[in-house]
Amino acid sequence: TSLLTRAADVALKERRRLILAPRETPLHLGHLRNMAQATEIGAIVAPPMPAFYANPRTLDDLVHHQVGRWLDLLGLENELVRRWREPGQRAR
Repeated sequence: TSLLTRAADVALKERRRLILAPRETPLHLGHLRNMAQATEIGAIVAPPMPAFYANPRTLDDLVHHQVGRWLDLLGLENELVRRWREPGQRAR
């Protein structure tokens, strides 16, 4: 019914990555079922969630971490997220 839903439909049809980032809570059963169905047909559900384990100091740190995670899901390199690495492995 809109350009946004059409673009999402085409992304799924062409087997491209579609990331859904629902931000409104609480979620009702209809929301959860729709997200489960979207996942079954290829979408990735990645809601914005603050990552306090990354020890953010500012609100910008929280936003950058989340955006970096979404960019990772799209396969786009970025420097927004500090990566875990194996012991002895040097940072990039």
